[in-house]
This record gives sequence, structure tokens and C-alpha cells, in this order.
Amino acid sequence: MTHFTLPGFDLSAFVRATLDEDLGLGLPGGGHDVTSESVIPADARFSGVMDSRDAITVAGLPIAAAFFRALDPDMEIEVLVEDGAQVPAGSDLMRLSGNARAMLTAERAALNTVQHLSGIATKTRTYVAAMGGNATLLDTRKTIPGLRHLEKYATRMGGAKNHRMGLWDAAMIKDNHVLVAGGVAEAVRRARDAGVQDIICEVDRLDQIEPAIAAGASHILLDNMDVPMLREAVALIAGRVPSEASGGVRLDTIAAIAATGVTYVSVGRLTQSAPAADIGLDFTPL
Repeated sequence: MTHFTLPGFDLSAFVRATLDEDLGLGLPGGGHDVTSESVIPADARFSGVMDSRDAITVAGLPIAAAFFRALDPDMEIEVLVEDGAQVPAGSDLMRLSGNARAMLTAERAALNTVQHLSGIATKTRTYVAAMGGNATLLDTRKTIPGLRHLEKYATRMGGAKNHRMGLWDAAMIKDNHVLVAGGVAEAVRRARDAGVQDIICEVDRLDQIEPAIAAGASHILLDNMDVPMLREAVALIAGRVPSEASGGVRLDTIAAIAATGVTYVSVGRLTQSAPAADIGLDFTPL
């Protein structure tokens, strides 16, 4: 279908499930595009151009191509820009030529994907630029169920680094874990004794930092601290482990937060509330 791959993500299954949802497969009367089948001759051919109406950071074009090829394996597709590229408004992103019904049936799934992922990548790039070269931007697990791999791919295209991909690849000790364990040191010790290598410990007070590091935390998350408190926390950590500022970070505050000396700044709104990019697809009969 395409050479695009992501670890843990089945592109063919995603494309099939998305198209089946739109076609109503398994529902009474479902399983086909009633409009295209009734209006467009089976042998009609279209050419098409996908373009951006906004200045964006592009993400998702290989996935869009996979939707079209799933319905017309012989469709001619020319991807004009690479994912991760920053393009001005009015830029052509992809040219298509093939079966008209296939194009019309796949159009919305392809556009929805590129609009959503490019929106995330564009928002991410804006936050990275605002940081002024200080710290590294991280995403979070605040993703739409079923789309995590794609949304985290989009943040990478925007210049961020992925935080945990899920619950499996690092321990994240938060306030509720600490509450049950009886303190940060005990919570970290339990994770370390269980053989966990990467242990992120959230702290919201300065006096929690030393016990967490002494117990074996490999990463300190500084939760909802203001700028002066972040500077003090960074001084206490003194480079022994990476530090991360998190909680309520906005575009108008991230520059000051990143300048405190933290290693990372994590932002949930990259995936939680990025607006879709304005991208269109115009067809011409052949």
C-alpha cells in the first residue's frame, strides 16, 4: 500500500477500519458510497490537487495516499512535500490521477487525517518556536483513543519529542501513587525494586525532590510550579537527572518556563486541542 510505517501502528488496518466506518460496512444498506455509485460512471477518471489554505507544518500525507490506493491500487499519486515541512498558504501538497469513484470515496478520510495531523504538527511547531531554543518540548498521553501513534507522530513532525507512548514504557509516579505508597521515596523504591528502569516522579513541592532522587528516580516532573519555583527546583536537581516542567503550560508562558533551565517542557494541548489545518482537495474530470 505504502512504505509508511510506525512501530505499533497497523496502517492497513487503520485505513480499512476508517473506510468501513464511512461506508457503513455491516449496517443495513451499508457497505458502499451511494452518492458516487449513483452519480459517477464506474469508468470515470479524475485528477486532483490537495492544497493548504493556511501556512502549516505538514503531517499525514503518506496516510492520505494509503486511503486512495486502498480503493484504486493503480492511482497515480505524487506527494509534493515531505511530512514535517513548513509550507505557506496556497501550497500544493499532493497530485492525484485515477478512478473518480475511488477518489470521492476516500476524499474525506484522507482530508480528515491530514487536517488533524497537520493541525497538531503546526501547533507543535508554534510552541517549539516560542521556546527560543531552550529546553525540549514533550507531548503527553492526552490523545484521542486509537490515534495515539498518529498524533505522536504529528508532534514529532512539529519538532517535539515523544514522552511515554503508553503505560508500559516508563513508570510515571503521580500524586495518587504517592498517596497510596505513603511518600515519593517509598513510591520510587517500589518501582525500582520491581525492576523498572525509567522512573518519572512527579513532585509539586521542593522538599520532595531530594527523596525522589535518592530513592532512584531517573526523571523529575515539576508539576504546576511557577517560574521562580522552577528555577529553585532546577538548582536543587543540579543536573543529576532530567527535569520536566508540566501543568498548564500555554503559548504565552512557555518561553519563560523553558528559560528556567529545565530539560523538558510537556504540553498536553498539543494533541488535546490543536485546531484542524485548512486543507482542500479539488478534482477535475479527465
